Amino acid sequence: MIGVNHNTSDAQVDFLLDVLQASADSEGDAQIIYPLLANNTDKINPRLTELFRAWATTKLAEVKPNEAENIAAVIVDFSNLIQQFPLGEKASNSSIAITGYEVALTVITRKAFPEYWATTQHNLGIAYHNRITGQKTQNLEKAIACYQLALGVYTRKAFPEQWAMTQNNLGNAYSERITGQKTQNLEDAIACYQLALEVRTRKAFPAKWATTQHNLGSAYRNRITGPKAQNLEDAIACYQLALEVRTHQAFPIDWAMTQNNLGIAYRNRITGQKGQNLENAIACYQLALAVYTREAFPEQWAMTQFNLGRAYAKRITGQKAQNLENAIACYQLALAVYTREAFPVDWASTQNNLGSAYRKRIKGQKRQNIEKAIACYQLVLEVRTRQAFPEQWALTQFNLGITYRNRIKGQKRQNIEEAIACYQLALEVHSRQAFPEKWASTQNNLGNAYYERIKGEKAQNIEEAIACYQQALTVYTFEYFSEDWADTKYNLSIAYRKRIKGEKAQNIELANAYFQEALKVRNFE
Repeated sequence: MIGVNHNTSDAQVDFLLDVLQASADSEGDAQIIYPLLANNTDKINPRLTELFRAWATTKLAEVKPNEAENIAAVIVDFSNLIQQFPLGEKASNSSIAITGYEVALTVITRKAFPEYWATTQHNLGIAYHNRITGQKTQNLEKAIACYQLALGVYTRKAFPEQWAMTQNNLGNAYSERITGQKTQNLEDAIACYQLALEVRTRKAFPAKWATTQHNLGSAYRNRITGPKAQNLEDAIACYQLALEVRTHQAFPIDWAMTQNNLGIAYRNRITGQKGQNLENAIACYQLALAVYTREAFPEQWAMTQFNLGRAYAKRITGQKAQNLENAIACYQLALAVYTREAFPVDWASTQNNLGSAYRKRIKGQKRQNIEKAIACYQLVLEVRTRQAFPEQWALTQFNLGITYRNRIKGQKRQNIEEAIACYQLALEVHSRQAFPEKWASTQNNLGNAYYERIKGEKAQNIEEAIACYQQALTVYTFEYFSEDWADTKYNLSIAYRKRIKGEKAQNIELANAYFQEALKVRNFE
């Protein structure tokens, strides 16, 4: 049916025709196709994608309609198989699958084959969602468009199970969406998951119900709308529901994934005792690592080591010095997998957190620890450029500013200038409107740098410091950020106490007033 021709003198073309014929003969049997793919992974590359598109487009155009429909069905079967093929380069596998679906859809129309068309659109959406090549932004937009097209046929009334599956996957795409407002994208994701759960009940579809509960938990964990404390409680509840079905024995990989994400939610939890929440987070990560071994799941193992490092860095229970050593060890383990070449974004995140751990480190020489921190942050900025990752770039500039301000090596005068420059760069992205909390934190730290500044007029530097602290207090209110509010009030008190401009008596009065306000939070209890 495919028309195998071994006289092409092109091994890739011969392989393509062989695998398509095998798909036709076996009716898409993975046990037949996967060994054939495994023995030819060297031929599964971008060139094969081009050959596949050229051959399929020409073949479908030259045969009769009935035969074209049969060949398109074979192409879809092969695309389904290669999309899920675990070996070879994932990027090439997904590109070949996308090519197959797109060409097949020129024959498999909604009018002639509505259900089959919807299935293929859905699978094309998955392929675009998982695509590695191309712009992630555009890939997600194409995935969303495919899912929405599929829902034009997959109605809840006619195809309830497929409708719920597509709603779940559409929720996943909205959760990761880059285009549009993140706030609205997460609300759209939550709405999709909640719709899916109307069909995916625990009784009727326990495993799928658990999957959607897990996904809903992640959307709540990242949610911007509504009180953060409640969103995290909702996330924890969803993960715990998922774990009632996703047990270690029945679904070990899914169980580990949910344990990892539950750990993230506990680490960020606002309700309850912070110390206990962090202990719960550490326990979740350690459970996940029982399944996520380096040998079996290197990428997931590295991710969980990274998360465990973050929890140890914040840990309250135990000795702070040892907790930071544990954090450093976790980050260094993660970097054994998260290399710059293979995982540049994850590598940069891990280097950033390793820098923060070195900055706060108690063991070893403080001077050397700070130099290691600076080296980590500078490495991060090679990947986290302002153009590619503006928010993360600003965060690293902020961290570098803190480190330069505390630096021992070099001239203190120059180190403080470096710190001020870093904070000012961070503020170019961390604006009050877009990132109010980060903006306030940077203003507070910039105030500290101006207060300690050696260069310039001391009187003017203190005025700059006061202005920064007052800016920070427009966000740091007693009601919402009591600790940060108190810290900034304390800093303002010190600045007014040392103020040169103005009436000294009035400055002292203001200093005492700010100090008393700080004591509302910074009390003995």
